[in-house]
Amino acid sequence: MKNKIRQLREAFGLTQEQLGEMVGTSRQAINAIETEKNEPSIWLAHDIAQVFNASIEEVFLFEESQRKSRADISRRCAYGTQRD
Repeated sequence: MKNKIRQLREAFGLTQEQLGEMVGTSRQAINAIETEKNEPSIWLAHDIAQVFNASIEEVFLFEESQRKSRADISRRCAYGTQRD
């Protein structure tokens, strides 16, 4: 999922390690989210957004996500149909 974490973090003068400490996770986890290798839990996304005094939607760009259709893919597999 696309996100603005790096831009916001740098604007706030925070390192990945500092942001991780603020939200209770590691620098490595922040890096993986920032570089779109991992997606945060809803709770972690909420905590990250709170640090930047922003909504989750302002930090995480769902409409640009290539993985947003996972539910549709799962439904297609479960029902054996193609919906396009």
